[in-house]
Amino acid sequence: MSKVRVAAVQASYVLMDQRATLERVAELSAKAAEQGAQLVVFPEVFVPGTPIWIDTRPIWDGDDDWYRLLVDNAVVIPGPATERLADIASEHSIWLVIGVEERDVHGATIYNTVLYFSPEGQLVEKHRKLVPTGAERTVWGMGDGSTLRVVPTPFARVGGLICWENYMPLARFHLYAQGIDIWVAPTLAVGDGWIATLRHIARENTMFVVGVNPVLHAEQVPTAFPDRDKLVSDAYRQEHGDWLEPGNTVIVGPTGVIIEGPIREREETLIADLDLDAVLSARRMRDPVGHYNRPDIFRLLVDTSPRPPVVESHTLDVSGTQPT
Repeated sequence: MSKVRVAAVQASYVLMDQRATLERVAELSAKAAEQGAQLVVFPEVFVPGTPIWIDTRPIWDGDDDWYRLLVDNAVVIPGPATERLADIASEHSIWLVIGVEERDVHGATIYNTVLYFSPEGQLVEKHRKLVPTGAERTVWGMGDGSTLRVVPTPFARVGGLICWENYMPLARFHLYAQGIDIWVAPTLAVGDGWIATLRHIARENTMFVVGVNPVLHAEQVPTAFPDRDKLVSDAYRQEHGDWLEPGNTVIVGPTGVIIEGPIREREETLIADLDLDAVLSARRMRDPVGHYNRPDIFRLLVDTSPRPPVVESHTLDVSGTQPT
């Protein structure tokens, strides 16, 4: 094991503007690297930002133009956006973990996805959120078990889940069983209850947890955004406040003790030096997938195969009636 300096970047995106948000990623990654960060973690769906209308408006209430804008700015993998992110990781010699809204090249379904880039500028892993939560189901599709993998790095095994996916205990255990040491939780979840969740998860598997949120003030919604007055109404701001996303970023140690944060209602990058030997020490008393496990009693079956394609390749005979 070793030590690693981690940066948890709580920042604002440029709503539904992929290009401008990627430049924000470049700027903030450079600053984190200047502070010696080796692992830089950005929030959930940071590129091109949260579809905030799912919370500020009734479901399906005139969101056609907003959804079209989301599709236009979503990240295709591979594509120009992933090439830019790979270049950022390579330029600064960092492991870059970032949430994006992904779409297939020939589709309009959006996936809530986290990407992992190596310092060599390679996209080494991606994870699609298994189950969108609440109103999120109006914009995001479902992932599958093929993206539930941990990423080996020179300093630790890194992985995690997205937002309320962290409340899926079987998904957690599947990643625990892969020997994870640093758990990343890009999220939109707010409040002290979420901090308690991350502290529990850190203590449950005796590992470091990095929870990262975006922040977005109502005044940061571009003035030219379609139907801006409906997207962020005065009535909504009076009831919920001006912070559409207030932030909640935190770094937690293997015993559940908070190392940095939480920070709210401001942009800030938390920097922490993680001593991975502390993970081993904490597991002396309780290793949840080792001596504190009972595989003779409990078994977990995980389907790690990807979903089949919608259309299978086939050749039609001359009558055009039977695939062969």
